[in-house]
Amino acid sequence: MQPSYILSIDQGTSSTKTLIFDEAGKVRARASKPLTSYYAEGGFVEQHPEEIYHSVLQSVEQCLHEFNAKGEPIAAIKVCGISNQRETFVVWDEHGVPLYNAVVWQCKRSIAVCERLAKEGLQKVIKTKTGLIIDPYFSATKLIWLYENVEKVRQAINYGKAYFGTIDTWLLYKLTNGQSYFTDHTNASRTLFFNLQTLQWDAELLSLFRLTHLNLPEPKPSSSFFGESTFNGLFHHPVKITGMIGDSHAAAFGEGCITPGRAKATLGTGCSIMMNIGSAIKASERGMVTTICWSTENRVDYALEGVIVTCGATIEWLKNELGLLVESKDSERMAKAVPNNGGVYFVPAFSGLGAPHWQMNRKASISGLTFDSTKNHIVRAALESIPYQIKDVIVAMEEDTGISLAELMVNGGMTSNRFVLQLLADLLGKPVVNQGMPDVSALGAAYLAGLQAGIYKNLDQLSQLHTEKKIAEPSGDQQVKAWYTAWQQIIADT
Repeated sequence: MQPSYILSIDQGTSSTKTLIFDEAGKVRARASKPLTSYYAEGGFVEQHPEEIYHSVLQSVEQCLHEFNAKGEPIAAIKVCGISNQRETFVVWDEHGVPLYNAVVWQCKRSIAVCERLAKEGLQKVIKTKTGLIIDPYFSATKLIWLYENVEKVRQAINYGKAYFGTIDTWLLYKLTNGQSYFTDHTNASRTLFFNLQTLQWDAELLSLFRLTHLNLPEPKPSSSFFGESTFNGLFHHPVKITGMIGDSHAAAFGEGCITPGRAKATLGTGCSIMMNIGSAIKASERGMVTTICWSTENRVDYALEGVIVTCGATIEWLKNELGLLVESKDSERMAKAVPNNGGVYFVPAFSGLGAPHWQMNRKASISGLTFDSTKNHIVRAALESIPYQIKDVIVAMEEDTGISLAELMVNGGMTSNRFVLQLLADLLGKPVVNQGMPDVSALGAAYLAGLQAGIYKNLDQLSQLHTEKKIAEPSGDQQVKAWYTAWQQIIADT
């Protein structure tokens, strides 16, 4: 029997990655194509829609070349999954021509729009319907800015000739030559005009935003049949697209967050923490947002998400600006060179503090320094700030939902630091699991595509894959409680 392979595209902010997975979830080929962002005064961040699309084609072509060079049968690639940078969106006309550049999730152009919506008292209705807060991070406020400031966009929307899509929708539309106009529940849930209860676009919010005549893609479960494509002739047969999902949600699914209480933390420059809360929507009163974790045709799982602004960036700052270490990897050795933090605490509020504190005007600080303090104490305190912040978010999630953390799955560059993972396990009192998969978003998209296509029978089968994991178990060290209490006091002393 011929094996089946899954093409998985991870369209990120800085690059597009393409991977080919086999039935065991193992990577058989991999390729990457860099992507350029364009910055302008006023916090504008944009990308060219056609460049995004062509980066996908180029990445797929490179991956297929590697796959073919290994003697693998391209004809056995039957399905495709897509994960994508969330909140970034494109608006195009009835001919598929973009009306403006893609507006990237990082863009801050809509700060004034957000302030106006808040003054109009819309925060409560928006949070109740969407689970989100009014923030430039989400798509709608930047789309409102385009409507108010770009004549071409405004006219197209008013005349019902503007088509909106997050990057998954834009790619699907292009790959199917305009035949498929869909999005998935997770991407829809990041726009600020998708109703979490009805799983449909919310007419009241669209009216409040003056976007009533905007054309919107049909929302579908993350694991669904979305269409098929030859990828502009790269395949001699049509490949079914059977999975689409936002990248953080894809990472949660790839990490195995399929039951309530299982959470993932991506330890990168910042940190995104997402915990599965099950089939019921639970609002957060402690600085989290409610979102859709992932969905299939017969199941929708919700999640709470918290974002930490500064994680690995703290170590990079110590290295690049203060010269306290030569390589970031040296931080683990330096932290272990002292028996404790010596009363030194590092609050990495370089760009404010994110969830659950949301002290965005706070500045970074180092406290507790004495003449006995060394650079090792400062590095250790910087590393400790990562588990402390994650603990803050997890505690808030548990209090919001009444659901206890079962285990925390981690991915990202900082997972190579064993000091951080052990302290995290000790603070949480729960296992911290690292499956060592660098492209976990692509893996999650592949799993969802394979589920819909029948390559994987069910969620239980998926849980049996990637069993070679590194697990940091709680050591029972009681000192960490006192350290964390001191951290909480420092955070409270604003």
